[in-house]
Amino acid sequence: MEVKSNAQGSYDEVLIEDGFYVLKFQNEEDAVVQYTREINKRFIQFHFCLKGSGTYIFNQGNYSLNVKEENSLLLYNTQLDLPLNLKLEPKSSLVSVVMTLRKFHSLFTAEADYIPFLSADNTEKKYYAQEPFSPSIAVILSQIVNFNLHPSIKSLYVKGKIYELIALYFNRSPNADIEQCPYLADEENVKKIKKAKEIILANMAEPPTLAELSSEIGLSLKRLKEGFKQIYGDSVYSFLFDHKMDYAKRLLETGQYNVNEIGLKVGYSTSSHFIAAFKKKYNTTPKKYLLALAGS
Repeated sequence: MEVKSNAQGSYDEVLIEDGFYVLKFQNEEDAVVQYTREINKRFIQFHFCLKGSGTYIFNQGNYSLNVKEENSLLLYNTQLDLPLNLKLEPKSSLVSVVMTLRKFHSLFTAEADYIPFLSADNTEKKYYAQEPFSPSIAVILSQIVNFNLHPSIKSLYVKGKIYELIALYFNRSPNADIEQCPYLADEENVKKIKKAKEIILANMAEPPTLAELSSEIGLSLKRLKEGFKQIYGDSVYSFLFDHKMDYAKRLLETGQYNVNEIGLKVGYSTSSHFIAAFKKKYNTTPKKYLLALAGS
């Protein structure tokens, strides 16, 4: 089944096993991106918005459900196909888990009655649920989006995280967050880590030191480093490096700046240092990258 979109947005699909897959949507553009994909009534859908917001359109546009940052949407209807028709707002990201009801049942064979819509009384009913998700789920979702591992273990890594995600989604224990996520046991720490990310991106040419950053957000250096890796899947400076190189690549593609100007914009005082960094990330120089673009 192919995903169609009306603009340039990042999309990735990971097949966990037959009838069970994960969709990752990221829209870093300045306009709304619309995605469509066939999903029939055999499937149950979980949608998690990490950043920004997205709207799901149904019934030829006559009905819609909006999912905002740090909120989830569960969709299940045995009587009606619910194809994906998502309008993702600018600067937004969303993760969807889609599996057949048969597969979903197999996850809860011993506890089926614990899940309301799996009870015998609800087998022929539709079930829609919207609710905020916990900081521990936010951590897992960010790891799914931002992991940096060898392609050969991508599916295995995502599969493990998705099982963990589903388990936490249905875990109603009041102590679940603390047990699963010792460094991000409350919303306040999550907000501080997100603030740290915003600070380094806003000052990427001259970023603060880790000590300065931890002081500014009011979190210990240890918790900053470990918490940042839990949420964003990488160290602070490695995350910043990837962002700088992505930003530099997009500036190159505009054709409005030369290599030296772009290097300065992302914090390199000499073009040679910038070229070396760009090559480390993309295995090619900025000049060769531009030549490849021109020839494509």
